Amino acid sequence: MTNLDRVAREVKSVGLYDLILQDVKKILGTERPTVEQIRELLQTRPEILREYKQTNVEYNLSNLHLKPSPTDKLTGECREKVERFNANLSVLKEIEKYTLDFAHSSTLVIIFSVEFFVLFSVQYFIVLLNLKAYQWYIYGLFALSILAAWWYAKKMQRKYARENARFERLYDESLSLLEELEADGCVKREDLWIHESDEHV
Repeated sequence: MTNLDRVAREVKSVGLYDLILQDVKKILGTERPTVEQIRELLQTRPEILREYKQTNVEYNLSNLHLKPSPTDKLTGECREKVERFNANLSVLKEIEKYTLDFAHSSTLVIIFSVEFFVLFSVQYFIVLLNLKAYQWYIYGLFALSILAAWWYAKKMQRKYARENARFERLYDESLSLLEELEADGCVKREDLWIHESDEHV
């Protein structure tokens, strides 16, 4: 559900993907790759597409380049299946952030940032406020905060794994459903493509 034409255009022209473009130039051996060359490379070198998707998820951009299908002119089984596809697409976009490796997620960065803040606060209380008599209590609280951060990180890591597995299942189901809908003449994938992102500046 990723539009390779759009990916190729964005890799060539959007600054966010400059590192990917450098890899593309190196592989192709040219300083000015065409959109067509990039598109072909995306099909033969899946790691380039993986890099693109990883970059998008890191920047909260979607790799699902399809919009929901209108249902107002549909009836019966077609309408039911399209409504299910639209619902799946909505859920996929909502949980797509969990496809990012937890070790590279902003959640882990936030946990570490909070712990650094707590560490500096501990030092502040002990040294600047002259609370040396209470330093072991303060260090004890710091140790508890480390334990709480570790527990929360483990909880979030499990959530990432669970939601990633859910994403993969739902993605496969939605792709099969879309193929069925196309085969039955209910929708045309071409009409659903989102050809460019509003979020690229």
